Amino acid sequence: MQEQYRSHTCGELRENDIGKRAVLSGWAETFRNHGGVIFVDLRDAFGVTQLVLHNDALLDGITRETVVCAQGVVVARDAETVNPKLATGNVELHVDRVQRLSGAPARLPFEIGSDDVREELRLKYRYLDLRSPRMQSNLQLRAALLRQLRVSMEQLGFLEVQTPILTASSPEGARDYLVPSRKWKGKFYALPQAPQQFKQLLMVSGIDKYYQIAPCFRDEDARNDRCPGEFYQLDFEMSFAAQEDVWAVAEQVLCETFAALRSDKSVSFTPAPFPRITLRESLLRYGNDKPDLRNPLLIEDLTDFFADVAFKPFQGKPVRAIKAPNCAVQSKSFFERMLEFATSIGMKGLGYISVADDGAWKGPIVKFLSDEKKADLDAALRLQPADTLFFICDRPAVVNSLAGQIRAELGERLGLIDKSRFAFCFVTDFPMYEYNDQTKRIDFSHNPFSMPQGGLEALESDPPLDIRAYQFDIVCNGVELSSGAVRNHLPELMVKAFEVAGYSESDLEARFGAMYTAFRYGAPPHAGMGIGVDRILMLLSGEESIRDVVAFPMNGNAQDVLLGAPSEVTEEQLREVHIRIR
Repeated sequence: MQEQYRSHTCGELRENDIGKRAVLSGWAETFRNHGGVIFVDLRDAFGVTQLVLHNDALLDGITRETVVCAQGVVVARDAETVNPKLATGNVELHVDRVQRLSGAPARLPFEIGSDDVREELRLKYRYLDLRSPRMQSNLQLRAALLRQLRVSMEQLGFLEVQTPILTASSPEGARDYLVPSRKWKGKFYALPQAPQQFKQLLMVSGIDKYYQIAPCFRDEDARNDRCPGEFYQLDFEMSFAAQEDVWAVAEQVLCETFAALRSDKSVSFTPAPFPRITLRESLLRYGNDKPDLRNPLLIEDLTDFFADVAFKPFQGKPVRAIKAPNCAVQSKSFFERMLEFATSIGMKGLGYISVADDGAWKGPIVKFLSDEKKADLDAALRLQPADTLFFICDRPAVVNSLAGQIRAELGERLGLIDKSRFAFCFVTDFPMYEYNDQTKRIDFSHNPFSMPQGGLEALESDPPLDIRAYQFDIVCNGVELSSGAVRNHLPELMVKAFEVAGYSESDLEARFGAMYTAFRYGAPPHAGMGIGVDRILMLLSGEESIRDVVAFPMNGNAQDVLLGAPSEVTEEQLREVHIRIR
């Protein structure tokens, strides 16, 4: 008959358990031998309890990370040995019996919980890495987030529906993962980049409000905020909805989620309604489409101002400037390091004007400015003593990006970014189309199913690159959390939208026949969004890499080093799906 493995968890014993017998099971974390008295920290998923043993023989064959079952009596710790860092720190278990349940090698690949371990090694032995309190906490936070998201969506009247994993290839802005068919020779399924078509078809089906925690698959390169392979998003769609309706749902869900999971008073987050920033404004004022609103610095456009200034490096090119308060008091090395950073990102230099305490302007550009131009610049930017005005000038294609990187670097170096704040905003009015330099043709900029602003009239009369879509992102602390749009639900408008991008009606029917046909049977106006679960977790946990909030992620080269994927398969398997490796 199987013995009892535990009467309590390793995080459960308290002072009211003193004198009781208890059975604990877990991993032997640390050993301390104090001359005949041995102390062992026993760890499980719930916490740590200190074991006290007076017999060395009880630990024969037991090393760190060995799984053991220990029985004994709960005893109060001496006052000088109380450990306030542990929930169980007032008591200890005096052990008279130890059962070795499973062994571990004397030498581990790395110290459990150490921060000084290569990521590749952590991923190879992920089951060891996940034992650390940090990773356990991240997984618990993930579960709490998913519970909270479901509660919020259910309370708002959304119906959870699961959409297929094996589906048809669809352009969503990244490469598909293809799955060969055994039954249908030469044909392939694709893993969904997003449940886009299915959720729109649910709206046509009469589902008023849909949501799911959706797995999405994209064959794209890894970044700190993006895993190759798969990720999860809170995906939702609403019938008879405009973009403001979607924004209201997203604001409520995110505010409830952050309030529930980061309720400590040291943290603040943007209340609803979130600021609305057009893409054009974001690129100009913040230097990118993911503005970090914790940084108070703004980018100014001084192109027109320098049009009649005889400073050759600024002539004929766009000029941006960033006013940094109290920067003039920084040391010489501060400006040297900023110049080094500027050259490292491709700039030829970093001009600036500093304002001294007496109001005098200093810097290599000052001599090119007349008294009148100085007055104009001062009136426009309200320069104060100790301010420094940094200048960025380059080609139109890169000047905003360079200015955005200088803004971010200044914000960090000057300590201007409030790390305790979650600053949300909407970035709106994305372009419907863009020019593809490789194919030399007009392409959809993002989602091909978005509603163009101006409708059919805009598609028929406006230059394609001027057309904006009812498309939007949510950004928090410089991280893109979501992408959403009002959908194009009219067949005739869909035909024209795809025609602008070079698709014929027959192409549309061949690639998106289900949606095109469904819309002819009466489609309600609808809109929706996908919010990245993994990126929310990055923000909530404070992790720098998205791989630290995923249980079993791929590495940066899209490899599962734990199980060895991608891997070779047998010739028989290839023949079954009609594939030959060339």
